[in-house]
Amino acid sequence: MKILKSLYLIINYKTFIVTALALGSTYTCRILDLKADFPLTIIGIAIVFPVVFSIDSAYKRRERALALLADFKSHLLSIFYASRDWVDSEGFEQEVKGQLLETYSSLRSLFTANSDHMKDSEQKIFDNISKLSQMLMGFRSLGLPSGELSRANQYISKLVVSIENLKVILHYRTPITLRAYSKVFIYTFPIIYGPYFEYVAEQYSNGLQYMMPVMFSFILISLDNIQGHLENPFDQVGEDDIKFDVEEFSEMIEED
Repeated sequence: MKILKSLYLIINYKTFIVTALALGSTYTCRILDLKADFPLTIIGIAIVFPVVFSIDSAYKRRERALALLADFKSHLLSIFYASRDWVDSEGFEQEVKGQLLETYSSLRSLFTANSDHMKDSEQKIFDNISKLSQMLMGFRSLGLPSGELSRANQYISKLVVSIENLKVILHYRTPITLRAYSKVFIYTFPIIYGPYFEYVAEQYSNGLQYMMPVMFSFILISLDNIQGHLENPFDQVGEDDIKFDVEEFSEMIEED
């Protein structure tokens, strides 16, 4: 079932539309006896290289986002351990714990929200960061030395840095012009190359002449779909998207 789900993500309606058009183009060239030995090197230069570059770039962005999310969670944990171990106040620990979970939850809301609610979600997470910063001033009333208090405040600064870096990944992705260029060639290549598919069909047995347009269409559209799913690692659509494990984080600090 998992394999079928993965295939469903990379083979969709666009695959079958382009395949149908490519088959129609090849059939038309067969009827009109249009043949041409087009160079296949154009595929590598005009299509494969840009798409592979885009996939690699999107994958590296995802890996960087995972590292930044790990930094964010580690800073939250550091604040939690400080509230638990540096002072002796069960009430303060529970108060900080609740605010940490609220902050992490608002981070998930920010990066999974649609564009219409993005501004409100962004304001919410920084409001939670502000509340957390004010809450840490309670360390002073509990007798925490100024050096340790300063260290706790540094965690707040690191949280903000992680959020801003994650926002950069969210808003700035593969250049739009490169994506548009790749899509134009990916969707038109199997159709334009109808004369070539008819030309090489002479080397195949009867009935197999349409295998080339089908294969080219499936391969190119699948690559484009893979890149599309990696493009936004926060949208919770693809299997490789980043998961915000708020519930697991909650269970972890509850056990501690």
